[in-house]
Amino acid sequence: MVELTSTGSQDVNSKKEATEKQVVEAMVVPAEDEFEEEEDHQQEDIEANSQQQSSNFPDGGSRAWLVVLGVFQTYYEQTLLQEHSPSTIAWIGSLQYALILLPALFQGRLSELGIIKVPLLGGSILMIVCTFLVAQCTKYWHFVLCQGVGLGIGCGMVFMPAMGIIGQWFSKKQGLAMGLTALGSSIGGTVFPIAFQKLIPRVGFSWTMRILGFIMLLALIIPNITLTRRLPLRNVSGGLFNFKAFKNPPFLTYAIAAFTGFLGLYTVPTYIELSALAVGVSPNIAIYLVAIANAGAGLGSFFAVIMMDRIGALNFLAPTTLIAGVLSFLWPFSRTDASSIVIAALYGFMCGSFVSGLSVHVDKLGELSDSGRYTGMIMTVGAAGALCGMPISGAINQLTEDFKIVGYYAGSTTVVSVGFMVLTRLLVLKKLRGKF
Repeated sequence: MVELTSTGSQDVNSKKEATEKQVVEAMVVPAEDEFEEEEDHQQEDIEANSQQQSSNFPDGGSRAWLVVLGVFQTYYEQTLLQEHSPSTIAWIGSLQYALILLPALFQGRLSELGIIKVPLLGGSILMIVCTFLVAQCTKYWHFVLCQGVGLGIGCGMVFMPAMGIIGQWFSKKQGLAMGLTALGSSIGGTVFPIAFQKLIPRVGFSWTMRILGFIMLLALIIPNITLTRRLPLRNVSGGLFNFKAFKNPPFLTYAIAAFTGFLGLYTVPTYIELSALAVGVSPNIAIYLVAIANAGAGLGSFFAVIMMDRIGALNFLAPTTLIAGVLSFLWPFSRTDASSIVIAALYGFMCGSFVSGLSVHVDKLGELSDSGRYTGMIMTVGAAGALCGMPISGAINQLTEDFKIVGYYAGSTTVVSVGFMVLTRLLVLKKLRGKF
């Protein structure tokens, strides 16, 4: 690896500040008004054993990192890591994506054993510490270790308990609860990119990361206090991975759908800002495209979980993912401000449906008592796709210097994912029509 700077010297800081200043003038529009951060947390009153309790979910802290990485990809390519290739830089984000999903393999079993508080607290501490450490990073391997590995694992340890506990508190209104949770995560994913862009020209990269770290600290205090399980502990048997599940054709085809879906779906959010700047879209618009996509993802997630309750998860997930694939083909051809905004909003909406609905029907692909392990396995397979997807996109862009080819790759893998979703549905229902 080529090292851009050396740690701890005054020359590093001066070069870092000079580079930031040059790029900010071209990429970031300084804010005229003070940016105010409003943390979102939802409370639902739930009736259980004739008592009312409430639960808050920390997605505004953890999932915000899941959807904000496109901003960092653009910034690193143009400033701190400009001597590294887009494919090399993309490994930072892909590692974080993959490691957010990977803990599902362990969290599914830990949740069944009633172990929630410990990984939640550990993940929260790891997220906050690594965010402050990113502020001090100067070399490529620093960013890989702190942002890719550390933040990824921390986010996964927070995200999975929060999502897994919802089903214990809701039955008839589970879709609405999931929708509100997704909406909360979208607020974080929309606010963080804007905050990053507005703070950079004012306080620089290091203090921007520290401010984001303090925001996360406040956001994560609430779930660590309030999040708790409702159902009694139970004994579970078996290991973390059940390889026999892959002998079940519906489970195998759905695992392939998860892998190929994650291979392509996060390409557009990662590169949409960079590609827009490359074709002359106004920087005033380009810097907000990731935030627009995240806002669309929140609305898509909210709408998706409600519709999935009514018509079935795959009946909704397959068409919306197909539209996301088509938009991936169209994305490189958006060369105006208006078309870029439309692509970002629509793609975010469709991509949000995939993330929210992927694990909804996993329990129907095997034994209900083993649903936690099956969900963890699907997410682990998806993590492998997430790990490879963005570096492949970056390598294609580096070799061809053409985002059209990147779009063809992302769109193709997404359409393949839809094909395996449809095949899974047919294998389960044994007919064309039906709710699944």
